[in-house]
Amino acid sequence: MTLACKAQTQHVPLVGVLTVCAVTVCVGMAMPVSATTHDDVVVGDFAAGNLTGWQEKVFKGKTRYALVPGDAGMVLMADSQASASGLFREVKIDLQKTPCMTWTWQVDGIFDGLDETSKVGDDYPARVYVVFSGGLAFWNTRAINYVWSNGRPLNSAWPNAFTANSMNVAVQSGPSRVGQWVSQSRNIRADFQALIGGHASYVDGVAIMSDSDNSGRAAKAYYGDVRFTSACES
Repeated sequence: MTLACKAQTQHVPLVGVLTVCAVTVCVGMAMPVSATTHDDVVVGDFAAGNLTGWQEKVFKGKTRYALVPGDAGMVLMADSQASASGLFREVKIDLQKTPCMTWTWQVDGIFDGLDETSKVGDDYPARVYVVFSGGLAFWNTRAINYVWSNGRPLNSAWPNAFTANSMNVAVQSGPSRVGQWVSQSRNIRADFQALIGGHASYVDGVAIMSDSDNSGRAAKAYYGDVRFTSACES
């Protein structure tokens, strides 16, 4: 099940609220982010062992998140045992300056046989969200959910099974690259226009989640640094 749809209302300073399935995920005041260059905004500085600004939200069972050693520094490990919880960071990213989000990830396996367009099939070994606040009009809050799909066509997109306010995108799919580190790069501004319509000036939050509560299975994934850049990687 999606991070947005598993949440319950929390009372935090509101910039926007993602309303889905009669429940809410609140996006509060943006926290500072580090930058390595003028055009490079680091949201997840995991290689440096830094989880500053990331908060945990538990929905059904607790996916274990921990910084562990990788080949080029620390990485974020997610271990889901029939559980669903995520990490999120409230940020304000100017998509005029840095429209592209890049990250690396690795999964140890996928969930065969799930219908990802259904609520019972909404489990993924790895996913990264971007959230666009609707401000006071919280019903206008939108999200794009980049998933390591279990079997949907690569680069296909479909509405989240729980809400029309969130679109899923299969940026990886199937078992062919299981066990490998994979680099991803997406033009968030272009994706918003293509998938949701209209113009997005800012991203207001980023979330990471590995979940397996609907299927009752287990998943392990690893996430490298997440950053926003002025140009997408090929």
